[in-house]
Amino acid sequence: MRKQKSIKLNFIMNALLTMSSFIFPLITFPYVSRVLLPTGTGKVSFATSLISYFTMFSQLGIPTYGIRACARVRDNKNELTRTAHELLIINLIMAFISYVVLAFALLFVSRLHEDRLLYLIVSLSILLNAIGMEWLYKALEQYTYITTRSIIFKFIALIGMFALIHSPDDYIFYGFLSIFAASASNVFNFIYAHKFIGIKVVGKYDFKRHLKPIAVFFAMACATTIYTHLDTVMLGFMTSDEDVGYYNAAVKIKHILVSVVTSLGTVLLPRASYYIEHNKIEEFKRISQKALNFVFIVATPMMLYFILFAKQGILFLSGSNYEGSIVPMQIIMPTLLLIGITNILGLQILVPLGKEKVVLYSEIAGAVVDLILNVILIPKFTSAGAAIGTLAAELAVFVVQYVALKNQMGEAFKKIHYHRILLGLLLGTMLSIWIVQFKLSNFITLLISATLFFGAYGGFLLATKEPLVIEIFYQIANGVSKKLGIRKK
Repeated sequence: MRKQKSIKLNFIMNALLTMSSFIFPLITFPYVSRVLLPTGTGKVSFATSLISYFTMFSQLGIPTYGIRACARVRDNKNELTRTAHELLIINLIMAFISYVVLAFALLFVSRLHEDRLLYLIVSLSILLNAIGMEWLYKALEQYTYITTRSIIFKFIALIGMFALIHSPDDYIFYGFLSIFAASASNVFNFIYAHKFIGIKVVGKYDFKRHLKPIAVFFAMACATTIYTHLDTVMLGFMTSDEDVGYYNAAVKIKHILVSVVTSLGTVLLPRASYYIEHNKIEEFKRISQKALNFVFIVATPMMLYFILFAKQGILFLSGSNYEGSIVPMQIIMPTLLLIGITNILGLQILVPLGKEKVVLYSEIAGAVVDLILNVILIPKFTSAGAAIGTLAAELAVFVVQYVALKNQMGEAFKKIHYHRILLGLLLGTMLSIWIVQFKLSNFITLLISATLFFGAYGGFLLATKEPLVIEIFYQIANGVSKKLGIRKK
């Protein structure tokens, strides 16, 4: 039997991975956005969003379904090998079809002619994601490996950003390096997979058994990709690359913060599937409650802080050319909490319980809401209209999932200490908001205000003995004590 990884170790590794995803754009985007300007970053953002549809088609629903399917047989190497082979073959066939469709699009859609080289470079993600088998590594909870190789490739891309991008015309290099940072390590995933599964043909492949669940997960992926990328694609077709650039700057910050909020849920998905498969319902409920509490405690202060200090955040990260990003960022920030909650309700609860269709319905609702509002609002409000559509879409997703799980999760929501969180937010706001009156540099304003805001918020929760905060505090304190004890010896 394969030894289970510690959830704490997995969370630490995923936290490091999250930090690398935070630090990489935090270092590169201020430089890249000032060199490429809104038009250059807008071109790459539009290309990435467009290619995401082809990547989604090639992946079907395997990135999520594969985690569950492999997690269920991870103690049986022969069955794990058969399952991984079947999913990989399906992936490769769909990747080939995606490239054929993309070739026709580049030939016959006039909007894509001018930058077809950029689209071809960004489309490398289709092949790299097909061979990467990320779902296998997550199912086996190989977060140490995932984190290490991701950080290495991000570091190489970081060097490349400063070495190759020097003028607005270098946006193609930016597209390539973005794909390199995110997906190039998948080549090593493919090579390294032999340590966990066999390379030889095992026979008795049964592709049909995957088709029905994959169809549901594929529909989920379609709905998710539509409403998460539809705003950027519609902006690109309906407005200009500059407007896409404004919106991209706001979304870039949101994505960084979302990765922090959803980090625990990502780690717990394979473990939740394992508990359900082995009928450990109480363990399943326990980690679900903890994950939901984590989201509320972490997401709400980040959401409020970046609404209050959106101007300083945008100008520091992107420069004075991106003032058009401030309002979209303020509008889109509440999605941090909504995405964090639906990540738990959908991926960690509904999916392991086999209720993928509820997730699908919620995402269809989000896609429909997003499409309707984008058509109405983008022509008039451009990037701000797209932000409103995205916020409404995430709210629709949450409402559908909450209604479906109200009986099972209603008690978990009641256990959240909302009054402590709200009082902590109020205290943090009062102690930090005055700093804007001193007209300091954006960096200094952010540094002082963040210290005051998050320090006051965290200190208040600690002082009022919020259980999860106390648990984290003592884990950190014990870890530091052990390190110091080793040094003393």
